Amino acid sequence: MIENSVSGARRIAGYVLAGGASTRFGRDKALVELGGVPMLQRMIRLLDAATQPVIVVAPPERYAALRVNSIPDRWPGAGPLGGIATALQHSAEFFPGCAWNLILGCDLPFLTREWLTHLAKHAVGSRAQAVLPRSADGFEPLCACYRTDAGPALARALEAGVRKITTALEPLAIEVLDEKHWKRFDSAGQLFRNMNSAADYEEIRAEWEAKGQ
Repeated sequence: MIENSVSGARRIAGYVLAGGASTRFGRDKALVELGGVPMLQRMIRLLDAATQPVIVVAPPERYAALRVNSIPDRWPGAGPLGGIATALQHSAEFFPGCAWNLILGCDLPFLTREWLTHLAKHAVGSRAQAVLPRSADGFEPLCACYRTDAGPALARALEAGVRKITTALEPLAIEVLDEKHWKRFDSAGQLFRNMNSAADYEEIRAEWEAKGQ
C-alpha cells in the first residue's frame, strides 16, 4: 500500500470497471475464468497489492455472489469514461485521503502486481492529473492512474456528450509512460493484451492451459 507521509491516509484507491454490457464479448467478461479464477476477482487481487481500498464500478447486484465492494455507474451507458468519472467522484466523496486512483478494466489478464505497484508509486510522485501508459496500440486508459481532482473535468466532458476517454483528457495535464517505463515488467510483450471478444478469451485460455497456469 502507499501511505500519505503527512496524515497516514491512503493516497491511492483502486477501481475496476465492470459495468459494461460486454456486447462484443457475448457474455459477461468479468465472470470468465482463467486458472479457475473469474477475471473480476483476478483484477481485484492485483489491485489489492498496490492500492487500498478496491472498489468495483458495476451494478451492486450483478456481482453479489462474489462478495465484492461495488458502486453503481453514475453515467450508465456512457462507456468506460462514465466509469472513470464515477470512480473519481466516489473517491472524492468517500476517500478524501486518496489524491490518486488506479483504474483498471476487467479484461487484462497479463497485468502483474509488480507493474501496478510501480505505476501507483510513480503516479503518487507525479504532478500530472493522469498518468497513462502508451503501448504499440496507443494509450492504455484502462490501466492508468487519475488524480481525484480530474473528476469534474471528466464529468463536464460527459455532460457535453464526449464518450472517448482520450478526448475527455485533452484539457488535463497528462504524463505518458512509454515503453521504457513498462518494458521491464513485460518480457513476453503481453502486459496490455486484453480480451475484446470471445475468440480473444478462448485463445488466451488455451495459452494459459498450455503453460499450466
